[in-house]
Amino acid sequence: MKNRSLVSINDFSIGEYFKILDLAEKFEEKPNQRILEGKVVALCFFEPSTRTRLSFESAINRLGGRVIGFSDAGSTSVKKGESLKDTIMTVANYSDLIVMRHPVEGSARYASEVSPVPIINAGDGANQHPTQCLLDLYSIRKTQGKLDKLDVAFVGDLKYGRTVHSLVIALAQFNCRFHLVSPEELKLPSSVKRYIKDANLEYRQYTDVTDVIPFADIVYMTRIQRERFADQLEYERVKNYYNLKNEMLANSKANLRILHPMPRVKEISNDVDNNPKAYYFQQALNGVYVRQALVTSILGLE
Repeated sequence: MKNRSLVSINDFSIGEYFKILDLAEKFEEKPNQRILEGKVVALCFFEPSTRTRLSFESAINRLGGRVIGFSDAGSTSVKKGESLKDTIMTVANYSDLIVMRHPVEGSARYASEVSPVPIINAGDGANQHPTQCLLDLYSIRKTQGKLDKLDVAFVGDLKYGRTVHSLVIALAQFNCRFHLVSPEELKLPSSVKRYIKDANLEYRQYTDVTDVIPFADIVYMTRIQRERFADQLEYERVKNYYNLKNEMLANSKANLRILHPMPRVKEISNDVDNNPKAYYFQQALNGVYVRQALVTSILGLE
């Protein structure tokens, strides 16, 4: 993995997934080390972020590295009309690795093609979010003890949800059963379903989340993303479609865990937070360990 970019979850093999997850376990045991001393990582966030950006910062700082970058493209020369290529080429002069989030699909792939240093895709539009996928895999394995033969329910915005797209593609390699819960307008794209079909795996589609709770091992909730809708009237129709409440979990399996890539809006009620099946805050913490594993592997320092 040394000096390789991570743009799509397809860029890594199953064996490489496991190398990252196993290394993340070691960082969870000992997160504060000096492995990255002398290394500079640039965080270029052209789109808002809380967990992804700060977990990368925490991961790098805990390993003795330095962070540069920006969290608002409006404060950079992009506002003056600078091209993405020029921005990436310039930032690459100042860093050993670039972590980039951008609202345009395909932007991370383009950046990886022009950059002299590795690129980690921290989300490109509604396309993919591979580092979130890795921490989701870590969270699933940690709570279920395995990644294969699980019933996984994805709920909410399956059309624009880049975290969903990446995780479905990854789990299609692990013989899982997929339960796709969404409004009609936000079904999982055919281009992503193709990975399930090509693996000869089962998937079912629903509109009611209560249909899947009794047998799911993982319920992966997502928010309806206002920023992805070209038609705001369409957003208004579906924005409050799902609201997972604690009482709805009464007949769920003992091993069920609720995941959410966050931010949460109204799709999970606060009364779920104290249920031991709620795992989304620990899931966010797992992002530090997984990103420590990823950064050190790409820089060849693991």
